[in-house]
Amino acid sequence: MRRDTGESYQAFLTTLAQVSGIETPTRADLARLDRKRKKKGANKDWTSPADPYAKITKMKDGRTHLAHKAEHAVDLDTGAIVAVTIQGADKGDTHTLPETLAEAVEQLDQVTDADEPVGLADEVVADKGCHSRAVVLELSTNGFRTYISEPDRGEQSWTDQEDARDAVYGNRRRIRGDRGKRLLRRRGERVERSFAHTYETGGMRRTHLRGTTNILKRVLLHTSGFNLGLVMRRLIGVGTPRGLQGRLAASIAALVTLYRAIAGVVIAPSAACRDRDRLRPVPLRQMTLQVGRLTIGTCTTGC
Repeated sequence: MRRDTGESYQAFLTTLAQVSGIETPTRADLARLDRKRKKKGANKDWTSPADPYAKITKMKDGRTHLAHKAEHAVDLDTGAIVAVTIQGADKGDTHTLPETLAEAVEQLDQVTDADEPVGLADEVVADKGCHSRAVVLELSTNGFRTYISEPDRGEQSWTDQEDARDAVYGNRRRIRGDRGKRLLRRRGERVERSFAHTYETGGMRRTHLRGTTNILKRVLLHTSGFNLGLVMRRLIGVGTPRGLQGRLAASIAALVTLYRAIAGVVIAPSAACRDRDRLRPVPLRQMTLQVGRLTIGTCTTGC
């Protein structure tokens, strides 16, 4: 609905059509009028009456939706999700990254002993969406070594910004080194895998909940299940998305191999038995048992 008048989108379009000269506009007239308007989805003009925290955002396929932005921090050594935040969908990664890092520090402090506090490591790895001179400078000032992919922005001006220039150049030097490339490859493996497992495989791209608190609870349950899978794999070696299916296929393959080995030794007739069988008359009814080839295969989702 409109923030100023409180009218719905349909009523707003009807008013515009009547002002333009169409007394009784049809749905086709409203669609034609709405198609020609520009900047029609501004968050400063529109809000959701059911969920005021939802923001209008453009999806990757070009459509617009009322949405929330979910972001989490991942430990690159173990792949565990250490922090989850739900923020406005109209905010960029450069604005949401500091809050996610602060949440990661708080969560790590809560799960460790007071005598031995454990915070974030001194290295922060992120994709190019989180890169800006202000973010890199802030992280470098706070003692973090940044490995953030840098987009191609061309030649830049650094007038009276020597500190930001040194921070950006230091980050550029690190991501081009062997260690930086290794960390960025690991980020693509661990972070993107966790997103695919929780949102694509877990079906969390769409939610019917309202309110930031309720959505955060739902996402926390999903990420807790993801971390539980890591604990299961560490303890008993089972916990991958297709792990049980792979073990069942391996067990069947072992049984089939054992059966073929036993059948080849016990059931195989000797040469004398084969000669004796040739002299016997062929029975009227002969039953043939054929064992076909059993192919055992496993597949993984990549998550």
